[in-house]
Amino acid sequence: MPHSEPARPVEFFRNKSVLITGASSGIGEELAYQLAHSGAKLTLAARRQDELDRVAQHAATLSSTKPITALCDVARDADLERAVAAAITAHGQLDAVFANAGFGVVGNFHKLTLEDYRRQFETNVFGVLRTLYAALPALEKSRGNFAIVGSVSGWVATPGSSPYAMSKFALRALADSITPDLRAAGVKLTLLSPGFIVSNIRRVDNRGTLHTGAPDPVPAWLQMSTSKCAHQMLQAVARGQRERIITTHGKLLVTLGRFTPWILRAFSSRATPIYNARANRTPS
Repeated sequence: MPHSEPARPVEFFRNKSVLITGASSGIGEELAYQLAHSGAKLTLAARRQDELDRVAQHAATLSSTKPITALCDVARDADLERAVAAAITAHGQLDAVFANAGFGVVGNFHKLTLEDYRRQFETNVFGVLRTLYAALPALEKSRGNFAIVGSVSGWVATPGSSPYAMSKFALRALADSITPDLRAAGVKLTLLSPGFIVSNIRRVDNRGTLHTGAPDPVPAWLQMSTSKCAHQMLQAVARGQRERIITTHGKLLVTLGRFTPWILRAFSSRATPIYNARANRTPS
């Protein structure tokens, strides 16, 4: 392969030790399968051990190296340190981390409380910071990669999504601010900003509880497949990109938000039913 040719995910991740948070479903699950197929040595972290075991078992069929699992809540101190230690014990080092764990708190501002905002930031923002602090010494040693799974909502805030959008805006600010610091230490940071993806995130209520039978308020034609999304994410990290906006509608929304925000504001009220449908679910 010529030196100037961008790295391909399969080649880039082969034999690399990779930690994924939020690996028990959705994008994290699909990242696990594609990385296993690429020959990566996986550490899968999430809060649900039964789902982690299911993902690990399937990933093991795609790779010669069996993934390890780490029961981990990114909103809890010390869990990430244990996950990183498990990865290094099993695989000798840590080469890449996908800070993927997160969920969305949504609803009309008058119905939200300060605790709702705190809970959102504890997982989506401080969870990423906990992951980075825990993994950074190992990534500096391996001169590795750290990927933050953000959102198009980090560029475009819509009515009814203030806690979620604030958390994703914060991640974009974090990525922009610390990229030079990490680069000086030999670590490449990539911010991944997907739009609507096929996943369960819109079936999760404001307390993080999954409602498996709840209808998805986003029409199927607007959603990118999880496999395509994960492939683009791996491609962005392999190429060392600073940010990748994923989905055509996501790129369009970001462009409108940058250059013609008044157009976006004029149509933003159309997104309100999506968030109302989720916010009206009661925790089980």
